[in-house]
Amino acid sequence: MSERQEEMLYTPTIGITIGDINGIGPEVIIKAVSEQKMLSFATLVVYGHGKVLSHYKKLLEIQRFSFHQLQQNEPFRKGKLNVVNCWDENFEVTPGEDNQTGGKCALAALQAAVADMKANKIDAVVTAPINKNNIQSDEFQFPGHTEFFTQTFDAESSLMFLCSDKLKIGVATGHIPLMSIKEHLTKPLIQKKVQLMLNSLKKDFGIQRPKVAVLGLNPHAGEEGLLGKEEQEIITPAINDFKEKGEFVFGPYPSDGFFGNHNQANFDGILAMYHDQGLIPFKTLAFEDGVNFTAGLKVVRTSPDHGTAYNIAGRGLANEQSMRSAIYMAIDICRKRND
Repeated sequence: MSERQEEMLYTPTIGITIGDINGIGPEVIIKAVSEQKMLSFATLVVYGHGKVLSHYKKLLEIQRFSFHQLQQNEPFRKGKLNVVNCWDENFEVTPGEDNQTGGKCALAALQAAVADMKANKIDAVVTAPINKNNIQSDEFQFPGHTEFFTQTFDAESSLMFLCSDKLKIGVATGHIPLMSIKEHLTKPLIQKKVQLMLNSLKKDFGIQRPKVAVLGLNPHAGEEGLLGKEEQEIITPAINDFKEKGEFVFGPYPSDGFFGNHNQANFDGILAMYHDQGLIPFKTLAFEDGVNFTAGLKVVRTSPDHGTAYNIAGRGLANEQSMRSAIYMAIDICRKRND
């Protein structure tokens, strides 16, 4: 692509929430956005506090990093990393510690980004990792970002969609206890999640005729009812409804054999029945550059596919590639939706 073509591309404004200030979120943000060419593709805005970024820049001895501290009501600057202070100066950064300060700051950043998104000031948000426990409060009573954004933006449903260039896996039941999966898994739910995946593959990733694989719930996909009847009674009927509509939806596949035989390469998207069934193979195959995308929302939200990693916070060991990929994916999806 020529420089002239790059200049003509739509340049969205991407908000980045700082997450838990005591985890690796600030570090991976600093490292990811230090790639200067990123600022030519989008206007970037970090929601958090300049003091946090300055703390980690000094702690990690990162030389090539600068940002523009926004004043109240100041417009975002193109070509600069903009920073919005979301709380007052009275706080302490303690890398590696799980404490209430980390949760309160993460929530304040999230709320500020959502407010700007609702005001159409930003086109997408990339969320750095939070601690799902210390962020809990009267204002945040969700198992994670996915459920928070789904409710905040009035979506009937959404899809936790783990994406990389070569692998895209959605999960049907998301953040629920393993023993509760059976009561949540229904034919309408599977149909809804498959449809969300098909819609996203077409609209957000530009795949006109996507092929989707659906995994079984039970060992060996139920072994024709011997090891469970969910495949026969729920999953297969849902798949058949899509086949009747002319969609390329196949399964149910036993998950062990499916990934063991590398069948994921034959499909554009894969629907797992529960969280770990999808995330274990995804993180095994695509952990460093994987992205968590909340499909099915009117807004664009992505995040890196890792957590706060307190054990390495502040030590300069965090790999920023997943955060970088999350930012670029947000840019790409905004552009496709803008076409």
